[in-house]
Amino acid sequence: MDRDAALRTYRDELLRWTVKINLIGPEARKNIDAHIDEAVAAAEILQPEGEVLDFGSGGGLPAIPMAIVSPNARFHLVESDQRKWAFLKHAVRACALNSVVHGDRLQRALEKLDPEIRFSLVTSRAVGRPEEWVPLVREKLTADGRVALFERSPEPPRLAGFPLETAHRLPRGEDNFLVILRFAG
Repeated sequence: MDRDAALRTYRDELLRWTVKINLIGPEARKNIDAHIDEAVAAAEILQPEGEVLDFGSGGGLPAIPMAIVSPNARFHLVESDQRKWAFLKHAVRACALNSVVHGDRLQRALEKLDPEIRFSLVTSRAVGRPEEWVPLVREKLTADGRVALFERSPEPPRLAGFPLETAHRLPRGEDNFLVILRFAG
């Protein structure tokens, strides 16, 4: 399936499932194309390769569009809500993605992974406090791994061993940033 067809399939399935199980809120439904475009823009900035972890994947924004446009990456989507991870598994199949869905909490999902897996990139959109969960992924990062946070401010969270690499304003709104931290391990 080509990129545009996969993005359309994802959009259509997300909207169809949202009617049944409320995957995304009214703002995201109203601006679905802008949310998908933003995920594609983030992928263009990040250029994901290798193993990528998305924590708190929810309805798949931004991870599914990013996976669609990043053929050199294998995304691992971690979501604890059963209804949401059921949708994610469906979306991965429908869009023919090389991605894995982990229906679990972050710490348990990390414990179940192959011990050899190392992530070049970890992404998350508005899930908890990064100061609490980023340390959990530290040992699973490559030596030059990055953490990309979709935030309302360009100010990075204070995380020892994760200095700010850069912050990019994303196209959807004035308070919408991609904050990239580089693992200094």
